[in-house]
Amino acid sequence: MAEKEKQDGRVGLLNGFAAYGMWGLVPLFWPLLKPAGSVEILAHRMVWSLAVVGVALLFVRKWGWARELLRQPKRLGLVVIAAAVITVNWGVYIWSVNAGHVVEASLGYFINPLVSIALGVLLLGERLRPAQWTAVGVGLLAVLVLAIGYGQPPWISLVLAFSFGTYGLVKKKVNLGGLESLAAETAVQFLPALGYLIWLGTQGRSTFGGEGVGHAALLASTGVVTAIPLVCFGAAAIRVPLSTLGLLQYLAPVFQFVLGIVYFHEEMPPERWAGFGLVWVALVLLTWDALRSARAGRVRLARAEAIAVATSAEAGVDGVVQRESAV
Repeated sequence: MAEKEKQDGRVGLLNGFAAYGMWGLVPLFWPLLKPAGSVEILAHRMVWSLAVVGVALLFVRKWGWARELLRQPKRLGLVVIAAAVITVNWGVYIWSVNAGHVVEASLGYFINPLVSIALGVLLLGERLRPAQWTAVGVGLLAVLVLAIGYGQPPWISLVLAFSFGTYGLVKKKVNLGGLESLAAETAVQFLPALGYLIWLGTQGRSTFGGEGVGHAALLASTGVVTAIPLVCFGAAAIRVPLSTLGLLQYLAPVFQFVLGIVYFHEEMPPERWAGFGLVWVALVLLTWDALRSARAGRVRLARAEAIAVATSAEAGVDGVVQRESAV
């Protein structure tokens, strides 16, 4: 049993690295789709993602969730909201990469955990521990420093962080699995996206059929690029602890940040380094607090189990004594 758990842990860890590694390296993919514009790429991503996920669901034969979802208007409404905010997230991210703002895009995913905490406080009434308050405060200071450095608020980072944070919040309420959730969301996106692509074709502005087979294949592969990391993430989520996933999530923005500087040669003046440095300090605080809280939770659980075992043993002894007295 222990050996199987170890093997599952290794498989989960490899899938986690694969998922976040692919998400981190995806800035290398979007420029390959030029001369297609960001909106055309986004529309193809929506259409082909549904196709890929539909094929995957045919293989696993999981369709019962769709009937349940259609019977629950409230959950269906939340799926529509999730589809809308992830559309904003995907669109801004594709545009930012192809417009030369990879570093600023990476910042959005660095500050996303801080935004998720802020949304939890504002919308769910969650209470923060002192270390979390400190991390959020340092994060706000970082945004202020970066706003001064950029000469304006880092709007790309903020839109990406808030849209993805809102997406995570809504997905938590919908409570669907990874493949099922993506299928539902891309089903909402499909008709508007397909309509836009058809309109683009009638205007003679579509690149899908006019830039060769290779370009068309790359546009079609946006569905695979979207679905495969999600499948790997799903495999990791059920095999590794949440605290481990929390650490792995930083791989994607780290890769994006390094690519922005080393591969895309984006500028990093001192004030941006200062802003990013503050964000990293906030994330270190947040990670330390999360690990400490998880360790304390494990200790409490072990203590409760030990007390339960001791109580059970005492009850057993008392029962024996009572039976012997009766005899």
